Amino acid sequence: MQAARDLFSYRKHWAHKLGTAPQLPMSRAEMDLLGWDACDVIIVTGDAYVDHPSFGMAIVGRLLEAQGFRVGIIAQPDWQSAEDFKRLGRPTLFFGITAGNMDSMVNRYTSDRRLRSDDAYSPGGEGGRRPDRAVIVYAQRAREAYKDVPIVLGGIEASLRRIAHYDYWSDQVRRSILVDAKADILLYGNAERALVELAHRLARREPIASIRDLRGTAFLSRGLPDGWAELDASRIDEAGPGTASVSHPSAHRDPHRDPYQVAWPTAGDKASRANGDDAQPQLKADSGKDQTSHADEAPVPRPPLPTGQGLANVAALKPAVGPRRPDRAHTVIRLPTYEQVKTDPLLYAQASRLFHLETNPGNARALVQAHGDRDVWLNPPPIPLTSAELDRVYELPYSRRPHDAYEGARIPAWEMIRFSVAIMRGCFGGCTFCSITEHEGRIIQSRSQASILREIEEVRDRTPGFTGVISDLGGPTANMWRLGCRDPAIESACRRLSCVFPDICKNLGTDHNPLVQIYRQARALPGIKRILIASGLRYDLAVRSPAYIRELATHHVGGYLKIAPEHTEPGPLALMMKPGIGTYDRFKALFDQYSREAGKEQYLIPYFIAAHPGTRDEDMLALALWLKRNGFRPDQVQAFLPTPMALASAMYHTSLNPLKRVTRVGAERVTLARGARQRRLHKAFLRYHDPANWPLLREALKKMGRADLIGNGKRHLVPAWQPAGSGVKANEGRSPGKPGIGRSRRD
Repeated sequence: MQAARDLFSYRKHWAHKLGTAPQLPMSRAEMDLLGWDACDVIIVTGDAYVDHPSFGMAIVGRLLEAQGFRVGIIAQPDWQSAEDFKRLGRPTLFFGITAGNMDSMVNRYTSDRRLRSDDAYSPGGEGGRRPDRAVIVYAQRAREAYKDVPIVLGGIEASLRRIAHYDYWSDQVRRSILVDAKADILLYGNAERALVELAHRLARREPIASIRDLRGTAFLSRGLPDGWAELDASRIDEAGPGTASVSHPSAHRDPHRDPYQVAWPTAGDKASRANGDDAQPQLKADSGKDQTSHADEAPVPRPPLPTGQGLANVAALKPAVGPRRPDRAHTVIRLPTYEQVKTDPLLYAQASRLFHLETNPGNARALVQAHGDRDVWLNPPPIPLTSAELDRVYELPYSRRPHDAYEGARIPAWEMIRFSVAIMRGCFGGCTFCSITEHEGRIIQSRSQASILREIEEVRDRTPGFTGVISDLGGPTANMWRLGCRDPAIESACRRLSCVFPDICKNLGTDHNPLVQIYRQARALPGIKRILIASGLRYDLAVRSPAYIRELATHHVGGYLKIAPEHTEPGPLALMMKPGIGTYDRFKALFDQYSREAGKEQYLIPYFIAAHPGTRDEDMLALALWLKRNGFRPDQVQAFLPTPMALASAMYHTSLNPLKRVTRVGAERVTLARGARQRRLHKAFLRYHDPANWPLLREALKKMGRADLIGNGKRHLVPAWQPAGSGVKANEGRSPGKPGIGRSRRD
């Protein structure tokens, strides 16, 4: 993977002479106290402003401040007019627009599309402080306020909507958010590298329309730049010996081979087509053989390119002799157009599949997708930050508390994380229902041990109300710190969507000993009574290091440990890209053993998803029986929520499986629970013990031919009687003499 310029190596902007702000200003009065006549950058966010490194606007603001720029914050503005967007005056460089730490639609609506009454990122937890599709609304209002100021989009809502995407709330495919927001550029992912360079180049008066070479950015364009080649997406999704297809991601025969290396078709390919095999692309994936293995195969004359498709600038790529790889750094993959994916589910699934195959910063190519007469151009993902860079980002001068303007109002999201410390970014799990990988990437970025310990001391010394308990050391996962590929060359060439599915890759380091050591050092700090672990745990990795589970159970669990097997049945688990329930059983056995040895009564709290693509009614029944057999009665259950760009969302929208090649003939169909009634049924199976769900479950069990599970014995799932006060007629299905108890009873 190529090296990147150090994040803190830029010459500082002149305004660094004005010093560091105690809090980034939210009013002109605060700007006056700082001696500012203007802000260089104004960040507009859907969250309350909390100057803490768990909040995106704080990281962005403090990072730009460290580069010498004056940064102001407009948090949760009144979006009904442009007036509130003029609060800090005209920024000299750009408006940075973000919905906040969450997609605004996920923040405002439940998985059943019901409006939420609260908002954890607002003062007092008050709902309704941000609009639907906040990025679009804020960008439009900022443009109205100052029409000549560049608009830069960022944050998770912009990141996950950077191309045409399925939108669950409108149940349709929407355009790239760039088009609807009428913005100048979009920065996706955590985006520190692109952000810093963009700000410095704009400060040097470079027009934003000319800044087209930053990794991790998206913009609108017309035509192909000089010197670039174009590949049609439908021509490159070919898996052969030595390449890892998504359906068989462990099939590396030559792990050092770049899976995108291409060769011109040979006579063997021509014969293959004549025999009725799938048509090969004009550029096909290299078979994994050494290049010399093609010496005795005569190259086949290249057929004419269809008009407007295939490779541009072919003359520059035509090999003199034998197979040749084009200049990948100047090759762009053309995805199906917005107009095509909007109306054709198969093309949507193909686009989703190809998009996810081009996410490794070591080998990803640029992507382009037409929206009308313009293209949405996506540059390759950013180079991950080094540990030294990440340390400095997290050790910027945050006040670590909400802005004074909130006058002590409770902000639930801050209450939850104020005693926690982030130790890493990214996730190589690749769960299809999760968007962490699409946003943060699959290469783990870890902070140094010394930096983590310093922040724990910061929490101890500076956070009001600290009692000596660190609530979490984690990130997207609790136990991926310092884990990664053992070989940088393999990592740069790999196209697997997950390092742990269907099995843990042999090239992945899984040693948890460094994590155990940092836990021990953190516990030993003066004033630290306890370190708890609250982030999600990859138990399939943890079972590779039993000493880690011992450390966790002995010192870092507060009675209950949340864990997410998500399901018990192989069908749904395969489409989630999650390990089988047997791995959970092995983790539970070790956890229970070490808890007993520590003299502690501790429990695992498993989380499951209802109505995920690929889940049949029979799968949910099997899960309900597993829950009952193991004594679990979930209080809260999670129904699948299709978020923009996730692979599982593509399944939900198209009924196709993009984990495998998607073709007109033979594409794998996916079972879906789309209707409101079936989604309610799947949730009811998870809460089989709730009397309000018993009538629905009885009806379903009878239709499934499983009336044998209705009764009053231990082997039954639901009783044949209905208690009073459960919203159903008191005598419906009720056994004589059974008292109405108003809640589930133990068998």
